[in-house]
Amino acid sequence: MDISELGFVPVAAIVVLAFLVGLTWKKADRLNDKWIPCVCGVVGLILGVVGRTVIDGFPATDPITAAAIGVVSGLAATGAHQIYKQLSESIEDDLKSAGGSD
Repeated sequence: MDISELGFVPVAAIVVLAFLVGLTWKKADRLNDKWIPCVCGVVGLILGVVGRTVIDGFPATDPITAAAIGVVSGLAATGAHQIYKQLSESIEDDLKSAGGSD
């Protein structure tokens, strides 16, 4: 069985692309960071609907499901970033506290 037969490869691609758009938004100084989840969700929605029409084996057969998959994938990009950020801060705090107790 090929991994592409499972149908989640296009979804992972949407997550990655939405993540990159979110990072680009964050690097732009003139834009407010509070809109990043909304932007990632909208990007995911657009990519989900477009992906349904262009990608063979996309896991949705109708536009509503494709839009829902896209939005959830876009928001997953924001969640993935937050998990990474929290783990990084936690590890950094642990290293600081371990170094300070000597």
